[in-house]
Amino acid sequence: MKLKAFIKAGLLSASTLAMATAAAAQDKTVRIVGFGASSGVVGIFGQNSNAAMAAAFDKINEEGGVTLADGSKAMIETEYYDDRCNAEEGISVLRRIASTDALVAIGPTCSNVAEPLFGILQAQVDDAGDTGLQFPVFTDVAIKGGLAGISEWVFRNTPSEAKMYDDLFAWIREEHPDLKTIYGGVEEDFAHSRFTWYEVMKKAAEKHGFEVVGEAQWLLSDTNF
Repeated sequence: MKLKAFIKAGLLSASTLAMATAAAAQDKTVRIVGFGASSGVVGIFGQNSNAAMAAAFDKINEEGGVTLADGSKAMIETEYYDDRCNAEEGISVLRRIASTDALVAIGPTCSNVAEPLFGILQAQVDDAGDTGLQFPVFTDVAIKGGLAGISEWVFRNTPSEAKMYDDLFAWIREEHPDLKTIYGGVEEDFAHSRFTWYEVMKKAAEKHGFEVVGEAQWLLSDTNF
């Protein structure tokens, strides 16, 4: 009887401790804020980023949250801001996020927003003379080459377009040796599109022996093709 009572008391204590730990985790929160183009012509990209973030954080929270440096647990809170793929709005949004208790910002969607936005950040974290914004930004979509080198506060998890298109045209050349020419298209007023076509795709195609015979040009806001 005493053994049963002891075990019962032990289980009750363990249950109480588990409930207290869960309650403590719910009391602590970590804010991770996303931003990008969730409206307009390229809005689908930001909408997808927002959905992916929400799904990931829901899963993490369901599994008990994140472990902090002191060993305690915390839940993740998040929200998503729309910068409409506009550089000025993106910079404004980042400054707003940095003024809160957010741990990190995830974004933006567009490279033409990321490039000037990264420029307002401190270039080197140990440069006391640099008055740039000191706030970490993790970018999961903007893919233009060289962006991560603008500031040490920037982190990216995106593929290399240079390698991607080099591998693509190498594969086409090997698998379809009868193909000789390439015709491309470019959004002339979109920085990432221009860079990718003129500096990456055309050069990779020519490197692997393809003749670029022309290109179609349009603007980001065009809808009639």
